[in-house]
Amino acid sequence: MSLPVTIRLSTMSVRVTPRVVTVGAILLAAAFLLLCLGMTIGDVPMGLSDVLTGLFTSGDAGNAYIVRELRLPRALTGLLAGLAFGASGAVFQTITRNPLASPDMIGINAGAATAVVAGIAFGFGDGLGTTTLGLLGGLVSGLVVYLLAWRRGTTGYRILLVGIGISAMCTSLTDYLLSKAQITEAQSSMGWLVGNLANRGWENVIPLFVASVVLFPLVLGLSRWMGTLALGDEVAAGLGTPVQPVRLGLLLAGAGLVAFATASAGPIAFVALTAPQIAQRLARVSSPPVVTSALGGGVLVLGSDILARVLTPTGLPVGIVTGALGAPVLLWLLVRANRSGSGG
Repeated sequence: MSLPVTIRLSTMSVRVTPRVVTVGAILLAAAFLLLCLGMTIGDVPMGLSDVLTGLFTSGDAGNAYIVRELRLPRALTGLLAGLAFGASGAVFQTITRNPLASPDMIGINAGAATAVVAGIAFGFGDGLGTTTLGLLGGLVSGLVVYLLAWRRGTTGYRILLVGIGISAMCTSLTDYLLSKAQITEAQSSMGWLVGNLANRGWENVIPLFVASVVLFPLVLGLSRWMGTLALGDEVAAGLGTPVQPVRLGLLLAGAGLVAFATASAGPIAFVALTAPQIAQRLARVSSPPVVTSALGGGVLVLGSDILARVLTPTGLPVGIVTGALGAPVLLWLLVRANRSGSGG
């Protein structure tokens, strides 16, 4: 039996099992391999050795330019977005104690999408930028969900129900805006709404990287209480967990990660839902581990992006592939919840 190990980082401590560490290491290696493999695909054929040479040496200036300036931003955007979606999915599924709860389901992605489409449709998107609009939309929708779910505190059940309602409202508003927009504006919005990594540059990578550097330590710092939150509010409070402050902090941090990821790569479907479930089953733990879920999200996005570009000559948007892969997982979770008697 694998005994838990306490890892201390400054004032922060996280208890993990050797299996969690092993699975995380494997996923980390897989993410790096997929990152490099993705950069071999393009108009200029390259081998894996060419990519590694372009990344770590400056021997061939042309090769280095293609790798670092043209292909690396796309790969890093996919990796960072996957990390953010995976970690946020683990957060939301834990604080709601529901494997179906993810930013896709409770309105965070939908709020970010509505803000971006509104900016494109009404013409103020050029001034604020997609990243700013997506960030504002995601954070505002997350805060609205929390406030509407508040009644002498919040519970995961109320957050989930309110979030589903907010998601439906934002989706309807987005559809309305698309119906009123000019055809060119609607096409521009649709290319972003399905989740797309094409034509991503450093302007997409840098905000997402900065957000990850700020928000991931916050999530990890609060994750020491996630295990007790998964036991229920009364048990968690009895064990000394400050339930409402921790839940609010995790909600805002998770919403921030989703908002930045959505703003940079679009609302890539089902990654936040499936990555924590896969990570939890690989690690054989009672609730989704944050770091392993994040790495699983990175592997899913990078692998789906490679598959999307291999399937068709022009390349599919990555969100179409993740949606096709994630839908069966969602159906399986619903069936499993019904069989276990937790499906309502």
